[in-house]
Amino acid sequence: MTVYLHGVGHAHPKNEITNDFLERLDIGTSVEWILERTGIRSRRTVLGLDYIAKTRNADVRAASEAMVVSGADLVSEAVEMALARSGMTRADIGLILAGGTLPEYVTPAEAGWIGGRLGIEAPAVDVRSACTSVGAALYLLSLMAPDKIPDLVLVAASETITRAVDYRDRSAAVLWGDAAVALLVSTRLPSRVRLEQASLSSSPAGWDKVVIPWASHFTQQGRTVQAFAIKRTVQMLRELRASLDRADAERFHFIGHQANALMLENVCRTCQIPADRHHENVQDFGNTATAGSPSVLSQEWERFRPGDCVALLGVGAGLTWTGGLLRFGEGA
Repeated sequence: MTVYLHGVGHAHPKNEITNDFLERLDIGTSVEWILERTGIRSRRTVLGLDYIAKTRNADVRAASEAMVVSGADLVSEAVEMALARSGMTRADIGLILAGGTLPEYVTPAEAGWIGGRLGIEAPAVDVRSACTSVGAALYLLSLMAPDKIPDLVLVAASETITRAVDYRDRSAAVLWGDAAVALLVSTRLPSRVRLEQASLSSSPAGWDKVVIPWASHFTQQGRTVQAFAIKRTVQMLRELRASLDRADAERFHFIGHQANALMLENVCRTCQIPADRHHENVQDFGNTATAGSPSVLSQEWERFRPGDCVALLGVGAGLTWTGGLLRFGEGA
């Protein structure tokens, strides 16, 4: 089934964790060390910078109280952007699907507090698949019968993952940033952007490769996870591009999981993706989990033209990978 994308929005908190800031934490890193290993220059956080400098976020349980902006604030901003781009209103939303990597509440569902914050009275449920949550939600929508789904669905994710980052651990501290995204989609109402292909795959045998234990810090098996991310991204890219005819392949764009810039460079070299067809924001915002690739799509939203085909990919904990092919047209 075709899923139509009517609007997309994103938001990042104001507090900026620069490489200079991380170097001043004296955790065995430097500006040069970070750039050589990740290509990331900056990232954003919902935490106060003074709080991070003073505590290194050693106590994850205290991080929620230390937030200077909430996930609800971020996702509200992203939804307003998506609504403005779509010409829709909150009253048009008939279903909320939300989810991400680190929920702010054990219960209720994130979709519930997002709906409450936005004043939307509609069914609200979570689809949680860590860094692939948005892709998983789109895939599930593509499987549903149109007559069972409201005309307009909000897919949202609020990622405040720096709450679980140990700023004494340089391997984690240099990677993560916070962000929120919102997508307004429909299986009934046509729009200028169509999700023509969607996929969801998992290898649960690798569930323990990326974890955030309850009330504890993020950990991962870095080399293993990066190799997995590159392998699966290359696989999905090649499959999506092979499904296109020559004319479409010449208008093919790539938005990958924003894990780190060096990983994406590796993928582009392997798949021969030209620089002007590769879109990213990880250098300036870090790894924002499931908000990563959709936030790039949002930032580039006005750039894409009729005939463009965009691969929107995600990989993450689980281990899980999702892919989608967006085709831009003239409009509904």
